[in-house]
Amino acid sequence: MISARTGVARNTVKQYIRLFIAKDTPLSELEALSDSDLDQLFNIRPSREPDKRHQELLAFFPTMDKLLRSKKKGCTRELLWNDYILKHPDGYRLTQFKELYRAWSKRVNSVLHIDHKAGDKMYVDFAGKTLPYVDAETGEMLQSEIFVSILGASQLTYVEAVSSQQTEDFILGCENSLYYFGGAPCGIVPDNLKAAVIKSDKYEPILNEVFADFVHHYNITALPAGPYRPTHKALVEGAVKLIYSSVYTRIKEDVVYTLRELNEAIWSALEDHNNRMMKGRPYSRRQMFNDIEHNALQQLPGIRYQIRRKKTVTVQRNNHACLHEDKHYYSVPFKYIGRKVTVQYNQSEVEIMYKYDCIAKHSRNRRPYGYTTVPDHLASNHQYRTDWTPETFLARAKEVGPSTQEYLSKILEKAQHAEQSYRSCQGILSYASRAGKDRLEKACERAIYYQDYSYRTIRAILEENHDKLPIGDESDNLFMPVHENIRGGNYYEK
Repeated sequence: MISARTGVARNTVKQYIRLFIAKDTPLSELEALSDSDLDQLFNIRPSREPDKRHQELLAFFPTMDKLLRSKKKGCTRELLWNDYILKHPDGYRLTQFKELYRAWSKRVNSVLHIDHKAGDKMYVDFAGKTLPYVDAETGEMLQSEIFVSILGASQLTYVEAVSSQQTEDFILGCENSLYYFGGAPCGIVPDNLKAAVIKSDKYEPILNEVFADFVHHYNITALPAGPYRPTHKALVEGAVKLIYSSVYTRIKEDVVYTLRELNEAIWSALEDHNNRMMKGRPYSRRQMFNDIEHNALQQLPGIRYQIRRKKTVTVQRNNHACLHEDKHYYSVPFKYIGRKVTVQYNQSEVEIMYKYDCIAKHSRNRRPYGYTTVPDHLASNHQYRTDWTPETFLARAKEVGPSTQEYLSKILEKAQHAEQSYRSCQGILSYASRAGKDRLEKACERAIYYQDYSYRTIRAILEENHDKLPIGDESDNLFMPVHENIRGGNYYEK
């Protein structure tokens, strides 16, 4: 009777009756219970524990999921199944393996819908596919990297072709995005590429120093996506897919572009993309941006960001610090001689820091082996060195004699560091007072005869009194060339 009226199988009805009798619960209490409580009380479905084979599969899935998310080339489900079946020969076959992984992944990696706050975040990434362009200087065909950024609330998108994924190009893409949007969001969400993050971490990633300086300049907080968590930047991942169909397809394959022309073509297609009605919505990204997000962005600073680099160097004895990238020297106050300082520089300025203080500031000069000097930085007994010029030394040499002038001019013409030439000249001229002008003139005359141009040559001639010997007679050929490392005949006497 019960089976016929409820449509439940007779054996199932019998099980419920046995459970009712065994529990010995009054009917009035049972009627007061909810359906879910009754289901738990009279649950006759047997609880099945996963067997060993299923447990081994579930233990393998986290490792498999991590490898698939790493986007490692050639890493597929079939390849990972081969690894699984080698370890567990009695495991699941490929078709069932895929179905069970799909169900597991859907349950574990379910994506929560996020309501993006206007002006809150900008998501940035590089597209996987490149676009070709021609180098305007060399004519070489190159591949450009495609930078993509998108605002969270309005989904207004910016796209730009850049030369590489290096720090300079990444910063350029981020900055041009801000000026395209006309303001800065509160946060920026990049991937864990080296241009943004030195060391990824779930809780406290270490930012690239230049990128950290960039976000500080625009008062933005960097919020790198978690490692192996593309869902943290799912918005820009989806934007990249849309760009493939709305922008890439508009780039004509039979046209050769320079990087500038390529970007002009991209930006033309991008405007259509941003102004097109969004799927299933009566407004475009641009309309959404103008309505809710434009006024929520922070105002941009008055000047654009310039990449600042840092180098730690030691102040030389001449109280100058060298910026090795340009091989140029900048003065610092003389009391910092021998100290380690930090040289901070961008395209136009050089600042020299000692600990937390700025001790010198100069306009950047890219002239190799040049000196940028503030006279006040020099000690009183060193300030005369700022007057060292070729003309000064030649004028002083002329007072000694023509041979001395000729000899110093040859030293100044030698391909060496300018300061080293000046030091050599200063050392030679010092002998005018120590040995006398006549002896110095004759020493220079003999050194010209030897065609050996250095301070050491003059010093050796004067110390050995060779300036007193005649030049060009037979006895002159008996002398070895003057050099401080030649031992002489006495060295071999027993």
